[in-house]
Amino acid sequence: VFTNIEGFSKHGKYVGNGNADGTFVFTGFRPAWLMVKNTSGTGGWEIHDNRRLGFNTSDETLDANTNAAEATGNDLDFVANGFKVRNTYGTSNTSGSTYVYLAFAEQPFKYANAR
Repeated sequence: VFTNIEGFSKHGKYVGNGNADGTFVFTGFRPAWLMVKNTSGTGGWEIHDNRRLGFNTSDETLDANTNAAEATGNDLDFVANGFKVRNTYGTSNTSGSTYVYLAFAEQPFKYANAR
């Protein structure tokens, strides 16, 4: 359903390392919105964005598959060219678990057209 569009959106997978200095995932842009799902185990569809309090480290999340209130403590950083996991939770960084993600860019353009 989704396709990667350079500078706008990226989906893929990564493997968690179970360390608070977690996995870095290259997207080619600074994400504004990110959804992550553990495919190796249980856990919800965790959503991070750059509009919630706690942004960088983004620790306030929503679960797309539940009616739970906003959660805290699932730290990760949005960086200029991707995201860096900063937690050891099963929803985004269990050692050896595979995670899928979908990210959309903060500045969704491939080339700047300066005048």
